[in-house]
Amino acid sequence: MVDGLIPEPEGEEGRLSPDRLEEGIGYRFARAELLLQALTHPSFAYESGADGTPDNQRLEYLGDAVLGLVIAKALYERYPELPEGRLSRLKAALVCEETLVQIAVELELGRFMRLGKGEYATGGASKPSILADGLEALLGAIFLDGGYRPVELLVLRLFVDRFDEAYRGRLVSDHKTALQEWVQAQGQSPPVYTVLERTGPSHDMTFFVEVNVGGEAVAQGKGSSKKEAEQAAAAEALELLRERGPGETSA
Repeated sequence: MVDGLIPEPEGEEGRLSPDRLEEGIGYRFARAELLLQALTHPSFAYESGADGTPDNQRLEYLGDAVLGLVIAKALYERYPELPEGRLSRLKAALVCEETLVQIAVELELGRFMRLGKGEYATGGASKPSILADGLEALLGAIFLDGGYRPVELLVLRLFVDRFDEAYRGRLVSDHKTALQEWVQAQGQSPPVYTVLERTGPSHDMTFFVEVNVGGEAVAQGKGSSKKEAEQAAAAEALELLRERGPGETSA
């Protein structure tokens, strides 16, 4: 989830023409049906069987693989000094749902998606899973339409600033692991997480977690699960500790 970035759904009548998306990505499809398929969520295909357009799930599967290849190749070429393990962690951060959603929002992809009426009514145009899958389906469609090179050019343009962010550790898919690696590099013991509070009914609880590093309560986070709250706390702690610098303590 990318708080504050995902626009509210506008309803089916607010859907934009696919031509606008082609302008935004700088690629014109030779086979327009592939673009239409990439934008077709299963809910739309189910409700509009007469339309004849298949949903985007198969394209999403293909796009996921193509995206992984482009990112892996780019990392291999950009950072020849990095070992396999570090390259794998950078790749995981770059292709995680959060990063894909950020890019999908930048492209306003939700405003192009064809969703079923029920999905629109429940905010489907802003759901992270739909946006991330839609972006991967779009990449899969471009691959089938124009081959590898157009996909590579688009991905490198969309991710250009994120490679450096990932390298500097500011773009991670697992904040807890990143925090643990950072504190261990400073010669400190692993972070300790403590649940401060649980609020709400059992089916809709909110967890508040504090993370302690080197005997200091560094940051807090909240989430709908203990794991999510710990990740939020770790992300906040990592940012604060990096700003503070190695070896520095709080005032």
